[in-house]
Amino acid sequence: MTIGETVVSSGALAALRAGVRGQVLFPGEDGYDAARTVWNGMIDRRPALIIRAAGVADVIAAVNFARETSLVFSVRGGGHNATGSAVADGGLMLDMSLMKGIRVDPEGRTVRAEAGCLWGDLDHETQAFGLAVTGGQVSDTGIGGLTLGGGVGHLMRLLGATVDNLLSVDLVTAGGRLLTVDSEHHPDLFWAVRGGGGNFGVVTSFEYRLHPVGPIILGGMLLYPAEQAAEILRFYREWMADAPDELCVTVALMTAPPAPFVPESLRLQPAVGVIVCYVGDIETGQQLIAPLRAALPPAADLTGPMPYTVLQSLIDDAAPWHQQVFLKAANLTGLSDDVIDTIVQYGTHLTSPLSIVPLNPWGGAISRVPEDATALGHRDTAFSVYIFAVWPDPADSERHMAWARSFHEALRPHMNGTYVNELGQEGRVAEAYPPATYARLVEVKNRYDPTNFFHMNQNIKPTV
Repeated sequence: MTIGETVVSSGALAALRAGVRGQVLFPGEDGYDAARTVWNGMIDRRPALIIRAAGVADVIAAVNFARETSLVFSVRGGGHNATGSAVADGGLMLDMSLMKGIRVDPEGRTVRAEAGCLWGDLDHETQAFGLAVTGGQVSDTGIGGLTLGGGVGHLMRLLGATVDNLLSVDLVTAGGRLLTVDSEHHPDLFWAVRGGGGNFGVVTSFEYRLHPVGPIILGGMLLYPAEQAAEILRFYREWMADAPDELCVTVALMTAPPAPFVPESLRLQPAVGVIVCYVGDIETGQQLIAPLRAALPPAADLTGPMPYTVLQSLIDDAAPWHQQVFLKAANLTGLSDDVIDTIVQYGTHLTSPLSIVPLNPWGGAISRVPEDATALGHRDTAFSVYIFAVWPDPADSERHMAWARSFHEALRPHMNGTYVNELGQEGRVAEAYPPATYARLVEVKNRYDPTNFFHMNQNIKPTV
């Protein structure tokens, strides 16, 4: 059989199948098409083979086989990345989704989770003990990609980024070695995997520090008509400037869903959602939200005490699978009047009812970590904005992509770089890091992956 540029004997393929405890899938076999599918419907790539790993031994076998056959190698965790880098066209795709083991140590307040876990899986286990770590804002996001890129979410102002709570990883190198990586073992690599993405190896498991959160928090959404967007964003700018770390508020420009809780006049109309997460005393949280309610009474108020796991899945429906997705993103130096005007101009005139523009506040714990402590860049960011153009029909792509590009270009004068996990299809990796951080990442790449074996990612190219 010819795979890529290599002729592989039937005996070698038989040995691969026999040596993998999970699944080895070739085009046309049952399960192949499902395994190669990722969140973004724009991605329709066909790997030469897919290895669905059941454990670390399978990961090592996949890395070794790809290296020995000169196959392009890619790694699929949750499959939620917009770029589709999880799928290597004509290469070997390692699918980690079967590796879902989770072990919580409630007394030590730590958890170790395998790389196939989604944030919904991890939150389910840790919340049984009233514990959590900063995770993604969509529950079916994989823990692997989000963590390796830094990890921002509802808890980042209180607990820092996901990587600020990462204690160790198990990692398979390009040479097929399994390393335990932490602050004492391979500290240069440990620094790099905390924000440098999947450039340095296949992480098979993550160990996190946990913190008391919930299980009941104050959360939910206040919904407004789009005509109030500018007023809301100006209030939001001042509100977050003085907000305690326990409060994180995401503002999303969107189309209101046709749901029973939405006033009929607002259904399927341009809208603004204000998504609240407060970890602490419920009454104190209500007092913090009261000024918003008083200044800007919402069309619908869906906030109240709720399980943290419910908040974590609150916007899942706004990130549906198998749609066309084009992403642009920017970290902002602030929400000046000019920035607000730009966001309102584009965000209240979405070219698709599926598109969404969320803004997240930084500050708090994530911004107090020294810039050189991890590879996560631009911690002095004030707000981040993600421009998700989402639509169903591939024939309509250019119009929606043009809207996202124009929106992003208008924000560029106000950018403080960007967040590597949200670079999108056209992002420049160097923009995600300060120059000194990027240079240090290149040094680690030179040391651990000088041939750039791991390049299906937001790639940091070696120089050796």
